[in-house]
Amino acid sequence: MSKQTHNQAGTQEQKVRLDKWLWAARFFKTRGAAKEAVEGGKVHYQGQRAKCSRNVELGAKLVIRQGLDEKTVIIMAISDQRRGAPEAQLLYQETEQSIKQREDGAALRKEMRGNVAPDHRPNKKNRRKIIQFKDR
Repeated sequence: MSKQTHNQAGTQEQKVRLDKWLWAARFFKTRGAAKEAVEGGKVHYQGQRAKCSRNVELGAKLVIRQGLDEKTVIIMAISDQRRGAPEAQLLYQETEQSIKQREDGAALRKEMRGNVAPDHRPNKKNRRKIIQFKDR
């Protein structure tokens, strides 16, 4: 059951809580996880921290931090029902700048990771050199 109100023109406008919309748009697996993210300051609505009970509006700008990535999205549609991923992606549009930032961050992390693991285990001679180096 979704709450709806009638505005002056007679069209229906849906009222959906922020945590419920984030869950329906598939940013979080559970509504509880969405609530924790909002309460933890990981979600900003129109540039400010928001409460879970805040009603979302069309055209609103959200900044969502998930792990090392930060997404900036514009709300394109409002829904309180969780559906498949293709339908969920129609609820929002990620900004070009956000996409570029995430791709650059991923490339930087991949580059920083580098080739940390050696190709082979050190033999006895190499182990002795490593021990001598550490003792200095």
